[in-house]
Amino acid sequence: MFTLLNEINMQTLQASKIDIQDLISNFNLQVVRDLDFFREWQEGLPEVTDLEKQFLDKVRGGYWNLINHPPLLEKAIQISVLGPILFLADFYLPPFHIQAEKAIEITAEDEGVMIRGQIDILLLKERFWALVIESKEAAFSIEPALVQLLAYMLGSLRVNKPCFGLISSGGSFCFVKLVRGKLNQYAISRIFEIRNPGNDLYDVFKILKRISQV
Repeated sequence: MFTLLNEINMQTLQASKIDIQDLISNFNLQVVRDLDFFREWQEGLPEVTDLEKQFLDKVRGGYWNLINHPPLLEKAIQISVLGPILFLADFYLPPFHIQAEKAIEITAEDEGVMIRGQIDILLLKERFWALVIESKEAAFSIEPALVQLLAYMLGSLRVNKPCFGLISSGGSFCFVKLVRGKLNQYAISRIFEIRNPGNDLYDVFKILKRISQV
């Protein structure tokens, strides 16, 4: 009877429908603005070879081709932009493996709240979450995607160790770091844009390689 009552009283939320206050209130989430908390996107980055730059230039060119033939949908972004970059960064090779569209549930038992959702791309290393990827259509804002991504990252079983996330709309990329504990702390990188002069995919690639070494 106790279990049944708990299930009846449990409030279930969809990850796509929550806001940041839901995570702050129910999961003790706190943003960290100290740059030292998330050094992985700022320092110790590997060099990009000329061949890798040529490959990333082709990915950028493919993105511009997609833009010229709207609508730019989520699956097209995964296939044409995310897939090639993850391949180049060796995330499809051991010790990593990939899971797509993985369903998750996270529960704040004291608050009687459960959040359900589905991760677009989950990259694991030695059974632990290494990188959670949320891809969106080109016109989608980073902010709602950030809340959704953080909800998924809170489902990681790693406590007091970092879990990393990536939000991508094809033309925009933003990295997220979360460390779970009694207080769940997170920070974000700057936003990298394909529309910027040069090729910001070089930086995205370098950060992915850096994360793979953590």
